[in-house]
Amino acid sequence: MEPSTSTRKQFTINDFEIGRPLGRGKFGRVYLARLKENNFIVALKVIFKSEIEEEGLEHQLRREVEIQAHLQHPNILRLYNYFYDDTRVYLILEYAPGGELYKDLQRNEKLDQQRAATIIEELSDALTYCHENKVIHRDIKPENLLLGLRGEVKISDFGWSVHTPSLRRKTMCGTLDYLPPEMIQGKIYNETVDLWCIGVLCYELLVGKPPFESSTSNETCRRILQVDFKFPSSVPAGAQDLISKLLKYHPLERLSLAQVLKHPWVREHSRRVLSPCVQMAS
Repeated sequence: MEPSTSTRKQFTINDFEIGRPLGRGKFGRVYLARLKENNFIVALKVIFKSEIEEEGLEHQLRREVEIQAHLQHPNILRLYNYFYDDTRVYLILEYAPGGELYKDLQRNEKLDQQRAATIIEELSDALTYCHENKVIHRDIKPENLLLGLRGEVKISDFGWSVHTPSLRRKTMCGTLDYLPPEMIQGKIYNETVDLWCIGVLCYELLVGKPPFESSTSNETCRRILQVDFKFPSSVPAGAQDLISKLLKYHPLERLSLAQVLKHPWVREHSRRVLSPCVQMAS
């Protein structure tokens, strides 16, 4: 079933059997669901219109849904379709059985080189595709990354559960840690913000916490602006090289995605497996 609006099948909630809750975001809850007609398993995100309207986010939701409906990549969570009733909007999403990378990190504290390099390759490939389609993600972090059946990473959040990160959100747990200097300073930014985030993520995957983490948000800001971080001796030299070349204050000095994909550490350790894109039958 393709999400193009012209031929879009009109779903209602009665087309689904609703299962257990999978998680909740700022504006919605996500449930495991099954399409009655063919038993296809999906994740159904239920968003209350009143909450979106209260925040003045109808336009953003519409835009983000349009963006994600057209993105098809093995490392980007599919948005198959959407529908709505009087009070709610429903997004029919690909189900990622591995859950959140964030929870995986909490369980394991940190990942080995092979797993970390694989995730970095998958992400860099997915972001290359996004940037070619003029989409900047802006919010790559473990909470927004889900895991597929084989542990492959899936970028899941294209902005309908959080606003564009801004300093107003610095009280929100974990958000500030991934902000690049140019966003903290309120400067105009471009797709190179995603490169900074890959560097922060790679560090967190290997070390178990982000590089600029501090006890206060002011201190985190200061450290980001001074690019003040150190590597524990446990981080392999190749990974240190990659991370150092991504965490550059000047956006144009950061490695490009193509260079990340070619980086010796990624090439040597990644075990990326390409899984087929599953289509949702109409």
